[in-house]
Amino acid sequence: MPGLFSPIELRGVVFENRIIVSPMCQYSASEGTATDWHTVNLGQFAVSGPGLVFFEATHVSPEGRITPHCLGLYSDANEAGMERTVRFIRRWGNGKIGVQLAHAGRKASTLPPWEGGGPVRDGRGWTPVAPSPLAYDVGSNVPHELNDAGMQKVRDDFVAAAQRCVRLGIDVIELHFAHGYLAHEFLSPLSNHRSDRYGGVLANRMAFPLELVDAVRAVWPERLPLFVRISASDWVDGGWNSQEAIEFSRECKRRGVDAIDCSSGGLSPRQQIDARQGYQVAFARQIRREAEIATVAIGMITDPFYAQRVIEAGEADFVALARAFLRDPRWVWTAADLLAGEAFVPNQYARGRKTVLAPRP
Repeated sequence: MPGLFSPIELRGVVFENRIIVSPMCQYSASEGTATDWHTVNLGQFAVSGPGLVFFEATHVSPEGRITPHCLGLYSDANEAGMERTVRFIRRWGNGKIGVQLAHAGRKASTLPPWEGGGPVRDGRGWTPVAPSPLAYDVGSNVPHELNDAGMQKVRDDFVAAAQRCVRLGIDVIELHFAHGYLAHEFLSPLSNHRSDRYGGVLANRMAFPLELVDAVRAVWPERLPLFVRISASDWVDGGWNSQEAIEFSRECKRRGVDAIDCSSGGLSPRQQIDARQGYQVAFARQIRREAEIATVAIGMITDPFYAQRVIEAGEADFVALARAFLRDPRWVWTAADLLAGEAFVPNQYARGRKTVLAPRP
């Protein structure tokens, strides 16, 4: 069995292969509640056999949403809406289900990309919160600085959302600490200018994100894995960097995190990124080796042969794909054909699932 299609076990949860459907914002929820779009969108991926399919960034509070149309898990209605999609995937798919819990911080209260992505100005918006009152960019909302009470609310919101995940029967929680959102804003010296115990030196900047890890791990069952997505670099001089990311990953492991999902960027419009296939794999390799924790490699991974090499070279334990699945929801089948692997197929699709691509010599 090729490495990409080999099983892996974390805390007793067995993933049938190393392929993950990455969280992808759809901006199609109603007051945070999943709609038919979410069931169709995730369902089409789940029935093609990935080892793990993630719900998109799922926000722990209304004010933590990126846009007014983003998915949430902060109300009974949100929970019921997500349950419909979970029920479909459990019945018709065979992979595990993950939820990425998120808070957008200063990047909240914006428009969807197809509406320009700028701040909401028509009365539907709100004032975002952050570690420091620093706007993301010129013209962006200036956030309120979180005080102790505000930080406690954020902790409580993450805990409540995690408890909803338990009730829903979710297999994996991933904490979204990347892409310039709230936890990342605490980690980076570019966005965290606090003078209290949560700002300044690395240990202080890591403190609040690690408190979120502790709070969620305390209510998330011991038998279930916990992932954390980080930006391993701000790609800006003087910003959060890969060495700090390694130290943070070590601290996450000590607190019961099972895998680090290794992304980068998103904190500053000044970032300089040469985006190409595999441009973030080096972060996954370095953190896997130096922090001695399982990693997820992400970032424009589209070619099955390249994904296979990442796994077999020991650069990461999983590969997560986004754009590739949007273009080809049956990417897993394509990869299985090319790599001589095995992939799940529901009975309803069996007639269309036959090898049409010869494995490369």
